[in-house]
Amino acid sequence: MSTTTAQPRTVLERFPAGAPRGSWPAEEYAAAQRLRGTNAQVVMDLGSDQFLVVTDTTPQ
Repeated sequence: MSTTTAQPRTVLERFPAGAPRGSWPAEEYAAAQRLRGTNAQVVMDLGSDQFLVVTDTTPQ
């Protein structure tokens, strides 16, 4: 059995999962953050039915 320790993450922004077809606001926001130098990624929070843009670094 292996044990993994979750790294702390900071939620930068939340987006509802029901965006219009062809619209990817969470991905667009994450891409803009990466251009600014923040290692942002999109994850799905199934409990709240939202896409979260998270980073493993503390935003400046």
